Amino acid sequence: MAGTNTTGTNTTARAAPKIAGTIVAMPAAPSPLTRLIAPRTALASCVRAFLVRDTTHCAPLPPAQRLNRFPATPMCCLLWTVAGDVEAAAPAPDLLHVRMPPALFSGPRGYPLVSYNPGPVHSFMVMLYPAALHALTGIDMAALFDQVRPLAPLFDADWLALSDAVLAAPDDDARIALVEAFLAPRWALARKGGDHPAGAIQDWVRRLGVQAASTGLASGARNIERRIKAWAGQPMRTLRRMRRAEQSFLDARESMLQGNASWTDIAAEGGYADQAHLCREVRAITGLSPTELARASREDESYWVYRIWA
Repeated sequence: MAGTNTTGTNTTARAAPKIAGTIVAMPAAPSPLTRLIAPRTALASCVRAFLVRDTTHCAPLPPAQRLNRFPATPMCCLLWTVAGDVEAAAPAPDLLHVRMPPALFSGPRGYPLVSYNPGPVHSFMVMLYPAALHALTGIDMAALFDQVRPLAPLFDADWLALSDAVLAAPDDDARIALVEAFLAPRWALARKGGDHPAGAIQDWVRRLGVQAASTGLASGARNIERRIKAWAGQPMRTLRRMRRAEQSFLDARESMLQGNASWTDIAAEGGYADQAHLCREVRAITGLSPTELARASREDESYWVYRIWA
């Protein structure tokens, strides 16, 4: 499928048996499957990406590698656990072992989030622009900031029927087809009602402010900010900060993954005041310093979402 990025962790070959004095190489155990899939063009201003995480066909991961570490994000997410289980693991330690339902909604988030899989798991996620979801459902994104909730009763019967179909689908390609077929006519209708921001996060944040300022007669600063928070869940200054951080990650991804990034240069190119400014914002979004994040993206399976996004 076009727009698909698939990665797996490094594996170590199993010990090879000897047959009549000859060493026979054994195939390496399969890696966890992670996929980042772009939506069809008509949905690019509605869906940011589809993500798949499947550890059901690989060797069992040690407990520390069954964590899933997600950064703070301006996006919304529909998450389905197709096989296995997911448990809340952060921000409070006492939330560990709280079993979550198989269909979840996660709103825009201002802090890093961690979940845990007690065993093999197959998860399917749809990342949506919050302004697009607001246009489709009328849900106030500000009320769902930092919230993770079951789909019911947030969504109506049509959305819940889609959720049931996604969980029952035979594979991830079928799940993508179901979601796109559901969203495409609704998004085409929603777009007729206004100029919705473009798909790329840089354009989305920039045009969100323009749209908020040009909507209705009341265009004072407070009214504009209220519209932005209702559509996106967060104030414009936070969205700009996240946009800048993500763009810096993407611009520096090769040097970060190779461990030879110049954080001073990255900070300057990203528009930060200095390296310390960059470090503070990266830590607020991811929980790690830039150097720690680069190392974890290379070596720690629980940071798979950072690795595949880069």
